[in-house]
Amino acid sequence: MTSSSPLVSKISQIIALSASEQELIDTLFRPQSLHPGDFWLQEGQVCRYVAYIEEGLLRYTVNHDGDELTYSFGKETDFASSYESFLTQSAANCAIQAIEPTLLRCITHEDLQRFYREVNEGERFGRLIIEQIFLQTVHQLTGLYTNTPEDRYLNFTRHFHDIQQRIPQYYLASYVGVKPQSLSRIRRRLARTGR
Repeated sequence: MTSSSPLVSKISQIIALSASEQELIDTLFRPQSLHPGDFWLQEGQVCRYVAYIEEGLLRYTVNHDGDELTYSFGKETDFASSYESFLTQSAANCAIQAIEPTLLRCITHEDLQRFYREVNEGERFGRLIIEQIFLQTVHQLTGLYTNTPEDRYLNFTRHFHDIQQRIPQYYLASYVGVKPQSLSRIRRRLARTGR
């Protein structure tokens, strides 16, 4: 029997899957539900899972001099993890928190190795996902140093236009690197110029 879970659909957009591979994927990735405000990962914990976001919205934060800074978001159809912590099995330097009710499909490090071994193109899938994550990270990091807060906000609206209304303004301001009042001024200025 062929599974039609959102996770299997996502993976089959990238690699071909047999019916038995689809069933294996549904077995390896276990469901986990989060309520708004729940932490999926706390800073300092070892990240034991990679998750597929089936429903909901996550935010990634770091603590800098006592301030909680939002540096990324994860939405439906994204994969989520503290990849450095997951791959090295060391303490995470970030936290991952649900913004709204969220349903994840989680896989352990050990089961991911099984996925790579038993799914015909599993390693190729893993490589392609990591390449996407790498490019997003490089883009975000260079933007942090080369873009103004206004540019970072415009980049956010281009890349996350579908979730903009679901994110509280203070999280978005933190992501852009400004206070909420400054974000309001940026939005007003852009509205006046038609951008």
